[in-house]
Amino acid sequence: MSNEKLAKQASGEPAEERNARRPNPVDSHVGARVKMRRMLLGMSQEKLGELLGLTFQQVQKYEKGVNRIGASRLFDLAHVLGVPVQFFYDELPSATAEAVIGVAGLAEEGPEGYVADAMSSRDGIELSKAFSRIADPQVRRSVVDMVKAIAKAQKN
Repeated sequence: MSNEKLAKQASGEPAEERNARRPNPVDSHVGARVKMRRMLLGMSQEKLGELLGLTFQQVQKYEKGVNRIGASRLFDLAHVLGVPVQFFYDELPSATAEAVIGVAGLAEEGPEGYVADAMSSRDGIELSKAFSRIADPQVRRSVVDMVKAIAKAQKN
């Protein structure tokens, strides 16, 4: 299937109109995951660009989803950031995946798809860094349970 067909399916409008206004939702998701991982490592856009032979502006465009990341570049990013390529697609919201793929039920269902948005925020990254420094598994479990309880209370 062509990129134009995928873009039209994802948004319900012609690709040329859609592309003039906003990035493809999958490109945005992948870019957000690049940014999240880079920030978790405490790496600047300049340093990542240097390691990849890019300008920091190009890294910025990738992270915002403005420029699509090619397969070989994604492979290089995964290597430099120390994650498998699949990491960049993890937690892709099911609605986005289904719209782009065009087949319902292929992606996981549930609100967990929005985790990437929260985790790529400054607070999410700070929380993740702090959480990863907790060595005791019981304390980590307690933190997860506490956050779930707070989220549940906020929902009600």
